[in-house]
Amino acid sequence: MTLNKFYVDRLIENALLEDINYLDAATDYLIDEQQEGQAQFISKADGVLCGIELAMRVFELLQPDIKAEVFKKDGDLLKKGDIIATVSGKTRSILKGERTALNLIQHMSGVATATSEAVRLVEGTNASIADTRKTLPGLRPIEKYAVTVGGGKNHRYNLSDCAMLKDNHVDAGGGITNAVKKLREKLGHTVKIELEVRSLDELREALETGADIIMLDNMSCDEMREAVKLNAGKAKLEASGNITAETIRAVAETGVDIISMGALTHSVKAFDISLKIVG
Repeated sequence: MTLNKFYVDRLIENALLEDINYLDAATDYLIDEQQEGQAQFISKADGVLCGIELAMRVFELLQPDIKAEVFKKDGDLLKKGDIIATVSGKTRSILKGERTALNLIQHMSGVATATSEAVRLVEGTNASIADTRKTLPGLRPIEKYAVTVGGGKNHRYNLSDCAMLKDNHVDAGGGITNAVKKLREKLGHTVKIELEVRSLDELREALETGADIIMLDNMSCDEMREAVKLNAGKAKLEASGNITAETIRAVAETGVDIISMGALTHSVKAFDISLKIVG
């Protein structure tokens, strides 16, 4: 797992604290403290697994000596009915961690599955699939990790990674040429500039500035094909804006380098995984 373990533990601890204020009213009064149990994570659909280590970590934080047996790893293709993992330990620990573990693994697997499908739809073209900053607050690291598990690439992680001028930056900064000129005077040599353009005329101006990456915002496929010709390999071209499973192939076939999709993270459907007590 490439996620920072300090972040992971803090995320899980906050989620558990949110879920267990001071006691679990059902579990603590119903289940004897010494009762042992086992439960299975079961896939209820076909897709890509992501987040299994986080799910197991939930139970480890609740009970350090809990035992886990993992049969599938992140990136594996799941079929409906597959047993992903089992956990064995105090029944109270399993019941208290169930929802938090499922919330994490279902969301992350949903992101990975959606990304994998987008990657599949553009196979054979020049385009790669990337995420955006449209992530749920506090969950950006695990969502961006899940995109990579699904075969996609990460756009900038945050505002410090790249000087990206969107329409409001350009309008507030005195236009494309003036905005880029101001940035060039202050940016270090390692920071790239990305420009969002809304028309072919803006693209022509952006190319004159020497921008490293140019985002084609909500352009038609005809406009994007013309943009690829005008660009002639000068900058990386990124297509973005309301791209769906129905339109993504046509967008990729225009010749753009990158297709960025906020939907991979901000509105993805949770993947169906259940946790069942055995016996």
